[in-house]
Amino acid sequence: MQVANQIRDILTEQFAPVELQINDDSSKHAGHAGADPRGESHFSVLVVSEKFEGENRVNRQRMIYSALDALLKDRVHALALKTMTPDEYKKLAG
Repeated sequence: MQVANQIRDILTEQFAPVELQINDDSSKHAGHAGADPRGESHFSVLVVSEKFEGENRVNRQRMIYSALDALLKDRVHALALKTMTPDEYKKLAG
């Protein structure tokens, strides 16, 4: 299974996001330290979930890192996160 699909499945199951965007940025890092020759090692992820209500940015990221722990240890070298509540996302989309 592709790593992006694994990320999508895990985050969908644990966070029931109203918006989930996963971008594979691995091609931007080809040849750099941490770049996996198999690809799919660098991602940018947007997660919009009610589960983030009342949590600060650091706690939200910890929640995501905890959910993706196995992938982070084995396949994912870099993960750029944007975590928002549905209200925060609505305000941004304006």
